[in-house]
Amino acid sequence: MRILSFKPGHDGAVAFLDEGRLVFSLESEKDSYPRYGDITPAVVAEAMELCDALPDVICLGGWVKGYNVNERPIGAGYYGWQDNSVRHGTTKVFGKQVKTFTSSHERSHLMSAYGMSPFVNERPCYGLVWEGYIGSFYEYGPRGEVTLIQEVMREAGIKYQYLFSLADPTTTTDFGGFRFSNAGKLMALAAFGAPDRVGPEGRALIEFILDQRDILQTVPKANLADSPYHDIGVRSPEFTDLAAAHSQRIFEQFHDVAARKLTKGYPLIISGGCGLNCDWNSQWRESGLFEDVFIPPVPNDAGSALGTAVDAQRHFTGDARIEWDPYAGAEFRHDLDRPGARFEHDPSGLDGAARVLADGGIIAWVQGRCEIGPRALGNRSILASASVPDMQARLNHVKGREDYRPIAPVCRAEDVEEFFHWSAPSPYMLHFQKVRDPRRLPAVTHVDGTARTQTVTAEENAALHDLLGRFGTLSGVPVLCNTSLNFNGTGFINRTSDLVDYVLTRDLAGFWLDGSFYRTRKTGNR
Repeated sequence: MRILSFKPGHDGAVAFLDEGRLVFSLESEKDSYPRYGDITPAVVAEAMELCDALPDVICLGGWVKGYNVNERPIGAGYYGWQDNSVRHGTTKVFGKQVKTFTSSHERSHLMSAYGMSPFVNERPCYGLVWEGYIGSFYEYGPRGEVTLIQEVMREAGIKYQYLFSLADPTTTTDFGGFRFSNAGKLMALAAFGAPDRVGPEGRALIEFILDQRDILQTVPKANLADSPYHDIGVRSPEFTDLAAAHSQRIFEQFHDVAARKLTKGYPLIISGGCGLNCDWNSQWRESGLFEDVFIPPVPNDAGSALGTAVDAQRHFTGDARIEWDPYAGAEFRHDLDRPGARFEHDPSGLDGAARVLADGGIIAWVQGRCEIGPRALGNRSILASASVPDMQARLNHVKGREDYRPIAPVCRAEDVEEFFHWSAPSPYMLHFQKVRDPRRLPAVTHVDGTARTQTVTAEENAALHDLLGRFGTLSGVPVLCNTSLNFNGTGFINRTSDLVDYVLTRDLAGFWLDGSFYRTRKTGNR
């Protein structure tokens, strides 16, 4: 069965399943389009180009007509977890009859993570969906049937971000000024704080925020103008302490419910944008409540097109299992015949790239198809040595973002235990690990001594695995910085013209592109 699925609204995407195999998942923000964007004609046209036959099913993910989740629905709407909340029918596409399917946005999260998990169709599991508006626990039956256990918190993600807006003089909590990027910034800032330093007034503010429903609509920032945290500045020590306490308090509310209600020891499957919070993911893994914890590489709304497709496949065939890999995004577009006079081809290839990195240079790294989800996993990356003390500052300057933003490391799976207190795979950069010796990895060690590590095997990413080995031979530390290759405020770069422009305007030392290394002539990069 061929299933083509569309996710409307922010983080728009188009996904295609063919006989249970993920052929592609195209996200509207990729190819240097604005972050969190709606589906565009460009991504729809690309999807049509990649479909070699008319689909049997056309899916529309549930959403709303507007900014408020309670507004008029698109398709099956935003909320709904039951099997009977789906709708199906028929329509004509280019004059031919096809099936139609829609299910709720809530189910898109549940089914995307379930279909990608190693537990699909095998055994009961627990599910956690926490995102902007939904914060609930569920139980999956052995064939993917879903039962709600308990809603823990409405607007978990919104409340997480709300605090940043309160302290930041440049943002508001009116919906038009609300920034999706604030979640990642708050996660970075929370690492600088100590929850125990927050006094009664700060804790009362946290409880007030967590008690609200529809907080964006009912508690604009101006209502809290008398709070000492109003426009205090996000880098102030008082705010970073509050951010840490706020983050921990949200987790505690979910953990308390899990400890009381999720007592069968099943594996936990996490989905929703809060599944990108590595601190929370690590705490779930270490909680001892679950046999295992699985988070897919695309737990946020960009995975919802795939989730609706999985839901449709399960509805029509009874099987939610899919074959997938994290590099199911778009092919790179070669829109230039040659990179230009400012670059010279280095025939030594990976050895040349490793030497540049060992000398402290920064390179762009492009190969194969784009990653699905928001994390660069070695196909659309910027790479640099993790041992250079000022490399975090240099990379944040290159990316045009705040100096407090952390940089993630990547290492070979066989080396991870040497550098981190971690022995399991971490292929999608979704957990924090304690760094064994921060002096060896100053560019990727957070202020609390952790890092957000990606592990790589030769089977998962052969070229990057090989590069890490060659770099380690030269430097003695086979760990690189790995951050996303993108212009500020846009998705990953996915065409040669943007790549060349980026490398030249950011003064990078060169780029790797599909098996060849190109050095930048007369670069100012060290």
